[in-house]
Amino acid sequence: MPVVLFVCVHNAGRSQIAGGLLDQHGRGRVRVQSTGSEPADAINPAVVEVMNEAGVDIAKEFPKPLTHEAIEAADVVVTMGCGDACPIYHGKRYLDWDVEDPAGKTVEQVRSIRDEIDRRVRLLLEELTPGPHR
Repeated sequence: MPVVLFVCVHNAGRSQIAGGLLDQHGRGRVRVQSTGSEPADAINPAVVEVMNEAGVDIAKEFPKPLTHEAIEAADVVVTMGCGDACPIYHGKRYLDWDVEDPAGKTVEQVRSIRDEIDRRVRLLLEELTPGPHR
C-alpha cells in the first residue's frame, strides 16, 4: 500500500486538505499523513468548513510536525510551500505542488484552493492505485 506524506508550512491548510481528500478518495488503498515544517496551533477554520462541505470531517485533526520518520515511511512526499525546510531523502518520490496558501482567505477563496488540491489528489491517486476509484 503506497504511503503519501503531504507537507506544508503550518499543517493547518493545504496539507490537511490534501490528506483528507486522498484519505476519502483512496478508501483504504493508500496510507496518508500530513505534517508541517512549522506547525500552527490549530487548523484554519475556513479549511474545516470547506472540507465539511466536501464530506470530509477534519475537525478533530491537528497540525503535526514534520519528522524524519514520516519522510522515511513515505513512498511519495508532496510539498506545498515548505521550501528549504523540507529535507530531501534519496529514493523518495517528491512532488512540489504550487498551491495558494488558504491562510487569511475567505471561505469562497478556500473552496477554490480545495478544488485545485482535489484535482491534483485525484490524479495522484490514479497513478498510485490503478483501477476504479468511485
